Amino acid sequence: MAGHSKWNNIKRKKEKTDSQRAKIFTKIGREIAVAVKEGGSGDPASNSKLKDCIAKAKANNVPNENIDRIIKKAVGDGNSDNYEAIQYEGYGPSGIAVIVETLTDNRNRTAGDLRHYFDKCGGNLGMTGCVGYLFNKKGILVIEAEGLDEDVVMEAALDAGASDFSAEGDVFEIQAEPDTFAAVRDYLEEKGYTFVSAQVEQVPDVYNTIEDPELVAKMEKLLELLDDNDDVQNVWHNWEQPETDESAE
Repeated sequence: MAGHSKWNNIKRKKEKTDSQRAKIFTKIGREIAVAVKEGGSGDPASNSKLKDCIAKAKANNVPNENIDRIIKKAVGDGNSDNYEAIQYEGYGPSGIAVIVETLTDNRNRTAGDLRHYFDKCGGNLGMTGCVGYLFNKKGILVIEAEGLDEDVVMEAALDAGASDFSAEGDVFEIQAEPDTFAAVRDYLEEKGYTFVSAQVEQVPDVYNTIEDPELVAKMEKLLELLDDNDDVQNVWHNWEQPETDESAE
């Protein structure tokens, strides 16, 4: 059930409008730029973090020319962007645990924005570590199941070193430990598989539901506000979101 819930969340993201996709491109671009600066190289062969970012970009249909342009700009001497990674934790409506990963050039602005969102939606921003212990980092790879044989994909995933495999509706979900995630992804790419999603995620141990429709609306609003903020890269939570007709196909 938890795996299917995660796939529903991914599917919702895939169904966004062009303007929302442009925002996703911008966020991934920021990740690529930071990876180039931190790794000291624009070559994914010698910069593993950049290689991971490029794989994530391709899974989100970011055009190759966009990726190349971002890397060239980040390598250039004139690039003065200076982002730092900060993780925030808090509680949404009904006590839902929320982790927000950001890349920001102004931590005061970002913290103020996030605090406002949580307060506005009936939650509260907490101290570092207040909900982090409820999550575990896992490499998650999602492959469209259409036209593929489940046993063949599972065998390839296990040969690659995956820790778990499951069929979730119309996709296959493959799990790997964070330190083997890149190797599993690269092995499957070499076998010709492409991914709907491929990244290290923060996966909750337990998912919780919200029964009150008013609180459901507030939680949805909180996620929308966070998603629309340019500084926010990823949002992880333990809300078992209700299925829509599209996600229940």
